Amino acid sequence: MTVYIMKRFVLWASVGLSLLAACAPSKGEFDAENALKYCDRQVHRTLSELRTAEGVLDYTLMPRNIMDSLNVWHCRKVDKTEWCSGFWPGILWYDYEFMGDAKLKEEAAKYTESLEFLSHMPAYDHDLGFLVFCSYGNAYRLTHEEKYKQVILDTADSLATLFNPRVGTILSWPREVPTFGGHNTIMDNLINLEMLFWAAKNGNKPYLKEIAVSHADKTMANQFRPDYTSYHVAVYDTLTGDFVRGCTHQGYADESMWARGQAWGVYGYTVAYRETGDHRYLDFVQQVADAFLKDLPEDGVPYWDYNDPRIPNAPRDASAAAVVASALLELSTYLPGEKGEGYRKEAVRMLASLSSDAYACGNRKPAFLMHSTGHHPAGSEIDASIIYADYYYIEALLRLKRLNEGRNVLE
Repeated sequence: MTVYIMKRFVLWASVGLSLLAACAPSKGEFDAENALKYCDRQVHRTLSELRTAEGVLDYTLMPRNIMDSLNVWHCRKVDKTEWCSGFWPGILWYDYEFMGDAKLKEEAAKYTESLEFLSHMPAYDHDLGFLVFCSYGNAYRLTHEEKYKQVILDTADSLATLFNPRVGTILSWPREVPTFGGHNTIMDNLINLEMLFWAAKNGNKPYLKEIAVSHADKTMANQFRPDYTSYHVAVYDTLTGDFVRGCTHQGYADESMWARGQAWGVYGYTVAYRETGDHRYLDFVQQVADAFLKDLPEDGVPYWDYNDPRIPNAPRDASAAAVVASALLELSTYLPGEKGEGYRKEAVRMLASLSSDAYACGNRKPAFLMHSTGHHPAGSEIDASIIYADYYYIEALLRLKRLNEGRNVLE
C-alpha cells in the first residue's frame, strides 16, 4: 500500500510540476511547448481509457464530455446528429503534428475515416463543418492525401444545400424551423464557412465562396447589436428572406451575450478576412473581439453568459476562451503594431489561465480542460470537460508555438 501511495504521489507531483512549467515564463512568455507535452500525455491517457480489455479501439465511439463529478470520458457513437464527432480526430491530428508519432497518425486516420459517411448523405444540419473540416481538414493539411480532399469537397457541396438564396444564409437547424417560426441561423454556423472557403479554392467551386460571403455579410448585418454583442440565433422569413428577430437558444436571454456565441463570431470573421482579404471583416472582427474582451474576469476566462445575474457565482466557459485565444493569435498577425500585439497578449493570458491548475485537468481527468459550459438552459454539460474546448485549446497552443518560432500561424 505504501508503494502504491508513493507512486500516486509521484504521478500527481509530476503532473502538477508539468502544469506549473506550462505556465512558467519562457523568455518572458507562457511556454506553449510544455503545455503541448501535457496535451500529448492526456491524449495517451484517453486512448488507453478507450481501449477494451482486449486492447481494441472502437473508432466510431468519440469522447464527448466528463462531468465535474466524474473522471472518465462519456463517449457517443458517430452519427449524423452527434455534432462533436470531428473534434477527437482533430485533436489526434494536432498531437501527431506536434509529436510526429506515426502511431498517433494511424489512430487519427482511423477515427477520421469513421466520418466518411457524412459526405454521402444529405445535410442533416450546419454542423458538417465541425464534423468534417476539424477531422478531414487537418488530415489533408498534414498528409495531402487525395482521399481526404474528396471527402471535404463532397461534404461542402452537401452543406451548401442548406443555403437559402432568398435569405442569404445557411439554415442551421432544419428540424427547428417550426420552433423558431422561420429560417434559423446560429452564430456557430460561422465556423462552418471555413470549409466552404477551402472547397471553393481547392475544388474549383467558386459558388461555395459566394455562399460563404453572403452568409458572413447577412450575419454581420443582422446578428449583432450596435455594441457588437451577438444574438445566438437570427430568424428570417423563409419565403421573403426578411430578418424577423434575434433571440437565443443556449444563452441566458435573448438580449444577453452568450460567451461561446461571441467567440464563434471572433473566430468566424477572422477566417472571413483571411479568405477574402475584405477589410470590412477585419474592421468588424476587432469590434466583436473587443466586446468579448471588455468585461472578462481577471483570469481571461469568461462566465458562460456575460449577463447572468449570478456573476461572480455563475459557471465559466473555458471552451469560449480556447476558441477566442486561437482566433486572436491568427488575428494578431493581420494587425501590426499595438493592436495586434495586444490581441496576442490577451490570447497568451487566456492560455496561461487555461493551463493552470484552476482549469487544466492534470491527473484528475484525461481531458485537457475543466470548467466548460455546453447548453446551460437545457441543464446540459455545465461545468464539464468538453471535447471542443480541448480541440481549440491544442489548436491555440500550436498556433502560439508557430508564432514563437517565427512561422506562419496556419502552417
